Amino acid sequence: MNQAIIITSINPPNEVMKTIARDAVRSGFDFFVVGDTKSPADFSIEGCRFLGIADQAKSGFAYANLAPVKNYARKNIGYLAAIANGAQVVVETDDDNFARPQFFEGRSRRLTAPVLSGHGWVNAYRYFSDGNIWPRGLPLDHVLKPIPDFATLESAEVDCPIQQGLADGDPDVDALYRLVLPLPHNFRTDRIVAFGPGAWVPFNSQNTSWWPSAFPLMYLPSYCNFRVTDIWRSLIAQRIAWASGWHILFHGPTVWQDRNEHDLMKDFEDEIPGYLNNHRIRLMLEDLPIKGGPDHISQDVRRCYQALVECELIGAAELPLLDAWTSDLDRILSLG
Repeated sequence: MNQAIIITSINPPNEVMKTIARDAVRSGFDFFVVGDTKSPADFSIEGCRFLGIADQAKSGFAYANLAPVKNYARKNIGYLAAIANGAQVVVETDDDNFARPQFFEGRSRRLTAPVLSGHGWVNAYRYFSDGNIWPRGLPLDHVLKPIPDFATLESAEVDCPIQQGLADGDPDVDALYRLVLPLPHNFRTDRIVAFGPGAWVPFNSQNTSWWPSAFPLMYLPSYCNFRVTDIWRSLIAQRIAWASGWHILFHGPTVWQDRNEHDLMKDFEDEIPGYLNNHRIRLMLEDLPIKGGPDHISQDVRRCYQALVECELIGAAELPLLDAWTSDLDRILSLG
């Protein structure tokens, strides 16, 4: 099975990217790094395919020539490149996540897992830690909401074409957590949990695996703040996933993050649209008529983004971008 790893970075080759490239070659993964205008012109790592701005423009992807520069969502180009290269599983991470050996082990889309459904917002981190910690994107008034005890969750066979791995060290928490609570933090590695309809779990783009049925759900929006782009994508993705009969799987950490330098107050400012609107988005998505299934998935995605545009949470320029990306993806998949 052809698997690909996608990172976007403006940094010169660092130890994270060098070690991922080395281990990707050993493990049979393709490895793509998506650059931007600030990326070094001479970026080169053995075992890595670097997509600079010029490469992206010549890629043949309509999306690449419409997408704004200096934007994390250009990672979408990496997804398209990997799929065009035959990837059957796309695994995304970031340039400050050191991959552990387990990161390169086999992944199973269908498996038996403890399942939670119908619980509203869920602090998924509580199943992997006894600490007071929560994922970026979880509404703050639900951080302390009790969750069903792990021992009470019934196991079932589930189809999980979207899987979120955790990160040790400096995990994906919001700026508020970083400003007032201690790090580093490590999670337990001996559990998996599948979240079904009505169990809302924000997930990120830092250690996430996608199978072909869910490829249309990978799209990251450009016309919103960087700190909410993957979170809002995750809310859309799980709404459509549930309508398609899928679950969202969380598993223990397979990466360790040595976080790039951030201005935490700037992160906090950029996360405010999420703090204020994530619950609103959830309610909106629950009310949308989503059909689910492979024949409707692209229309379902567009319906969700159209709703976010109408609510003025995402700029109207997003829709032509989404249409171009979807057209690129459809063309690639038809050729495959």
